[in-house]
Amino acid sequence: MNSDSYHTIGDLETVLPYSKVGYPSSLQNRIKYRFWQVYTPLHTFVRDASLALGIVSHSGRQNFLLGKIAPGQSVKEVIEFLISHGYGNHFIAWKDDGELISLRRLVGFTYQYHIRIFEDGEIRGHYEYTPECYPILHLKAVNQKDCREEFLELLKGKIVPAEA
Repeated sequence: MNSDSYHTIGDLETVLPYSKVGYPSSLQNRIKYRFWQVYTPLHTFVRDASLALGIVSHSGRQNFLLGKIAPGQSVKEVIEFLISHGYGNHFIAWKDDGELISLRRLVGFTYQYHIRIFEDGEIRGHYEYTPECYPILHLKAVNQKDCREEFLELLKGKIVPAEA
């Protein structure tokens, strides 16, 4: 990765726009929306404390390897490119091993495209329910989809695709 790569997760999170969920139309989803407004600032603490106390466990990296950052590209350039295409910081997520940043692009209140970038330049991505709309289904990866071709088209020239 180039010398203009970010060096710490803190550097990344301070410059990224927050991925805000739009206000939903149904009453049930409005209630969920309000809950997440209160809970989101607490999520990192709750997630990390739950992991430290052994209440939940999470290790490794999620499925759906897309590839690695292309030569001549930096983490910063790829992140800025994704931001220019509607992606924002995704605070309500697990931290996979070696993850630098988690970004998402929302599709309404219900779905999201989720991309993770790792310290070794690896990029993984999938399409799934948002945790705000369906927290349990999201946590259990129900209806999580590969969408490899869409991601590769978006990231053309930014990554070297992994073999399918």
